[in-house]
Amino acid sequence: MAEADEAPEPALFNKVTAVSLVACAAQLAVGYVLAQVWGGKRCATDRLVLVWLFYDALVHITLEGPFVYMSLVGTVATSDNIFAELWKEYGKADQRWLHSDPTIVSVELLTVVLDGFLALLLIYAIVNDKYYRHFVQIALCVCELYGGWMTFSPDWLIGSPSLNTSSWLYLWVYLVFFNSVWVLVPGLLLWQSWRDLRKSHHYLKKHG
Repeated sequence: MAEADEAPEPALFNKVTAVSLVACAAQLAVGYVLAQVWGGKRCATDRLVLVWLFYDALVHITLEGPFVYMSLVGTVATSDNIFAELWKEYGKADQRWLHSDPTIVSVELLTVVLDGFLALLLIYAIVNDKYYRHFVQIALCVCELYGGWMTFSPDWLIGSPSLNTSSWLYLWVYLVFFNSVWVLVPGLLLWQSWRDLRKSHHYLKKHG
């Protein structure tokens, strides 16, 4: 008797994949609109920063917030709602997000509460030209970079058993692109803060 054919692998792209990518694009679009509304009087560079900050806050609060809740009361894998479906899609690339990994949940809990608050505070500081803008900006960027390091470093040290790099979508889009954004942009904002603080220091030395 011939062996039964193996079940075909699920399609790389499906409805949830499309919804997940569209949701990310929609959050960025909302961030852009909010930046134009609230930052209309700021310079072009500050408006670009506000786009990122609104997007950052939206992701932390509306996407990562539900992840933390689901992980504290159960797991993403056992949850049944639209947010769970989005995280299950990302979980195809990193399975730790499916099963309430303590390191991931700890990082995300801090990210949602602290980074979400700092992003909103920094938006306020930029829009209203507050003196503490760069203090908050540096704090937020350091938190974002530390969160990224702690998300991947523990898994790297044991050979990355949780990561699925079998397809370009999982490796280059889910793991590399969506995570490197939270390294590149905070890095650029740290450089901006360093540059502006140096400029202020030189001005005070010359005129103070």
